[in-house]
Amino acid sequence: MIDPDLSDFLAAGVTTDDVPELAPLLAARGIVGTFISLFRGSDAEVLLRLLVLREIGQEADAPRWSPDTLRRRFSYLDPVKLETVLKRLREHDLLAFADDGLYHLSDMGRNAVAALSMLLRFSAEEDAELGFLTAQLAGLSATGSITPDALSHLLSKLNDLTWHFEEAIASGSEFRIVTARSRLKANGRWLDRGTGILRELLTDPEVDFEIARVAQRIGLAQSRLARVDAAFQRALNKIETQRVTLGGSGISSSDVSAWLRHQDSARLADLILGALEAAPAPAFLAGGHELLDRAEAALGADAHEKAATAELPAAHDAPTSIAPEHEDLRLLEHFGHRLEQLQQPAPLHTMVSGGGFAAASYRLSLLALLADGGEGGPADGPVSQFMRLPLQIEFTDQLVDVDEDEIARMTAGEIRPAQGSARPADAPSATET
Repeated sequence: MIDPDLSDFLAAGVTTDDVPELAPLLAARGIVGTFISLFRGSDAEVLLRLLVLREIGQEADAPRWSPDTLRRRFSYLDPVKLETVLKRLREHDLLAFADDGLYHLSDMGRNAVAALSMLLRFSAEEDAELGFLTAQLAGLSATGSITPDALSHLLSKLNDLTWHFEEAIASGSEFRIVTARSRLKANGRWLDRGTGILRELLTDPEVDFEIARVAQRIGLAQSRLARVDAAFQRALNKIETQRVTLGGSGISSSDVSAWLRHQDSARLADLILGALEAAPAPAFLAGGHELLDRAEAALGADAHEKAATAELPAAHDAPTSIAPEHEDLRLLEHFGHRLEQLQQPAPLHTMVSGGGFAAASYRLSLLALLADGGEGGPADGPVSQFMRLPLQIEFTDQLVDVDEDEIARMTAGEIRPAQGSARPADAPSATET
């Protein structure tokens, strides 16, 4: 039993009787003192007490322990430290030593072990606090001892979740919104159980008015959370319209951002090194004589006379229509012809390289479009014929060293004829006449 002296903590002229909020805590001085004694001291001492107390409390078939049994059970502990722990637990009524010379948990100690076990059970959940509060509320409901304080704790947690989710939406960050949405989904079962408890409370005609009032506010908070998921989807749809895709690779700006988030600071420093160059210096300003020549010509009388007598040129007939320029598709046709001759699977880099970096990039973009099924390609023409080639393109997330033809590394992959499309080596291709 603790006997706190709060006179040094209260304002001048204020006594404990003037603070009604202290009354429940002072009335439960036994329970408070139990937890104070259990958690007072260094971290190692607290963990050691919890270890011994939990091990003794977990033995349900033989809840009484002899000193020799305890020593054998905790043989991995220093004997002197173990005796110190047992002595402290006895002195603070967490552990009892019966007349038969056997140890057993006191009622207060068993309650402490049960509360600790429940907290450890929920520590692995997505949101341990909401799960613990809901489970505690379910237990109180089953025993008919729900209090407004217990409901207020749950209401506070729900309001905090709502604030967290609304802040994630307002941030406009795709990653924060996705994380918040997964958190809402993980807490779905606790919200459903809380709804069931509230429904039972509100249908009871004899429920206390204060309990019913807090229960209604919890229902409103849960309704707001139910609407948050739709707000998440709208925010993600808005972000999707602003997503940037890097060429035909299928990689978006979100993928790049997600990859960067998984890199450590050293890796990010290596990536940014040399990527941000200084702006080019305006070297043309360094020549003073060039500026002098231009100034002299601009200030001369000839320039003003020419500007005053300037006339529009005579009208001329517009040239006749000129045939529009045709896109040079020779590289496409040549590449398509090579692929038509393919009889066996071939590495991606051997088929793509050749002609320098620009040509290889063009071929790789064509293969990426072909791997996507030709989505976004034209309905007819050479490009459409290329998209209908019976080939299977496989990209991997690995890189292969090339070190030639202006290419250091490129994506590893394979090009192979589609099943059922193979033809004899001497058969004419689709481009032959």
